[in-house]
Amino acid sequence: MPGEGEGLTGVARELAAARAGLDRLGPEQAHELQARGEALLVDTRTAAQRARQGEVPGALVIDRTVLEWRLDPTSANRLPEATGPDLLVVVLCRQGYSSSLAAASLQRVGLHRATDVVGGVEAWAAAGLPLGPGPADVRE
Repeated sequence: MPGEGEGLTGVARELAAARAGLDRLGPEQAHELQARGEALLVDTRTAAQRARQGEVPGALVIDRTVLEWRLDPTSANRLPEATGPDLLVVVLCRQGYSSSLAAASLQRVGLHRATDVVGGVEAWAAAGLPLGPGPADVRE
């Protein structure tokens, strides 16, 4: 029997390791938590992806290249929403792959409840959850 992770590409191994530490949410669950003010929804899709698929109402748009700096509550460059290590950050991407890697990275910088949405915005749309023309709440 092959060993754990054998035959997987490097990125597939990273993705599996990232997801092993996440309590991933379905789109409906993420939407409910956001609506109740219990989760900070963060959209890491590119501007082109958001233009094609629509904006997620109430989500903060944070470029993946600065995500950790903006959400680490100990960072001098954090956003005001980055209130502490217990903050539930739910990351959204197009299909739910890069969001898993991003959520795991957020956990490593101290946001131990960070997670993502299974299936990303594509699953969000398929569930009939709101998407609109914007404007987006883009944070740099």
